[in-house]
Amino acid sequence: MHINKRKPGLGLLLAFLSPFLWSVSGIVAEDLFLHAGITVNWLVTLRMLISGLLILLYASIKHQKIFAIFKNFKDCFQLIIFTVFGMTALQFTFFKAVDTGNAATATVLQYLAPILIILFLSLINQKLPNRADTISVILAILGTVLIVTQGHFNSLNVPLIAVFWGVMVAFSDVVYTLLPHKLIGKYGALTIVGWSMLTGGLIMNFLFQPWGSSPKLNTIIVIELFIVIVFGTMFAYLFYLQSLQYIDPTTVSVLGAVEPLSSAILSVLFLNISFNATGILGFILVIGVTFLQYWSVKNFVPKYQS
Repeated sequence: MHINKRKPGLGLLLAFLSPFLWSVSGIVAEDLFLHAGITVNWLVTLRMLISGLLILLYASIKHQKIFAIFKNFKDCFQLIIFTVFGMTALQFTFFKAVDTGNAATATVLQYLAPILIILFLSLINQKLPNRADTISVILAILGTVLIVTQGHFNSLNVPLIAVFWGVMVAFSDVVYTLLPHKLIGKYGALTIVGWSMLTGGLIMNFLFQPWGSSPKLNTIIVIELFIVIVFGTMFAYLFYLQSLQYIDPTTVSVLGAVEPLSSAILSVLFLNISFNATGILGFILVIGVTFLQYWSVKNFVPKYQS
């Protein structure tokens, strides 16, 4: 993608807003689970169906050929694989982690994904990780332990099931990151993400039939759903893509650290969730991995190619 360096300020703003809106989405979803009687199945189905339709509509307005992928059976099959094990798995496991634990912990556990990618690529290439990657793995594991224990190493600060779903988020994020590159290069990110969300929503609806237990809606709940679906999904993703036109991907990646940081702050402010000094140190260590990876790229430390 060509980078227009004449508007770096706009790029930085968009790259900041994208992870911030994702974190807001997690916080609002947690409130919906706690106080509105909304289930994960119901929210994920609705979120993917509507977001998928909106993104495909936007892609059509941008004159992208959104139906071209259906002319190639192999590409359609790859899209289904990505939809099930990448997009849908990521959406479902993240909100299960939020529902069983809290948004801040779910978000920071998702940041284990780059570590899993490092280990996966090291195994595939049969090479040990370089120094920066090795330090990243150690910091991420240590930070995660501090977050889930808050320094009390004989017990967990969050339920074990929440830790399980948080780790599953990271695994799903690995598939989400590595699998769709060829499809996106061929058909465009909007088309692939739009169809993946829409198809995933249809699959969720078929498997779980969440509409049989639809919650009672009121104005507040509708506003919160609008925030999760439109701002926390569609706009967040579009801002992310747009930011890549103005600043380089490594800078965008670093600003992604806004997500766990803002999620933790918003959790403290609005959901009365507290973290002690040990837990805060854990957040710093995990978020610091992003900056370490950015530093390693800027200093031309060799990275493994998939």
